[in-house]
Amino acid sequence: MRDIFHNAVRHGLEKDGWTITDDPLRISSGRVDMQIDLGAERLLAAARGSQRIVVEIKSFTNPSNISEFHTALGQFLNYQVALEEEKSGLVLFLAVPVGTFKTFFSLPFVQTVIARFQLSLLVYDPSKEVIVAWKN
Repeated sequence: MRDIFHNAVRHGLEKDGWTITDDPLRISSGRVDMQIDLGAERLLAAARGSQRIVVEIKSFTNPSNISEFHTALGQFLNYQVALEEEKSGLVLFLAVPVGTFKTFFSLPFVQTVIARFQLSLLVYDPSKEVIVAWKN
């Protein structure tokens, strides 16, 4: 099931120069099939290559941010392991809305978890459909 802000993040990435390559990106690792919300690629002229990312989108609209964070963290870690095992070269980002980033993601406990598990974050504005920040 798609997140309610799926299209907002997709449009934000496209506005930022990314080409969506997979919607969703299907991966299989250790006989487990998974789907990550988006795969994207951007050509880098200076490097004469491309940068490839995958994005797991979260809305944080549930009453319990910590519960939604538990789910998001679990998914992120599982996807990260699967991508590493498949030697995909893809960089995984967790997409979070700007309001949640400014409040919940600024809490000391959440900051500790982000640092410990090296979460790469993509901060988006769901109403303007733009990417606000990249944190990795």
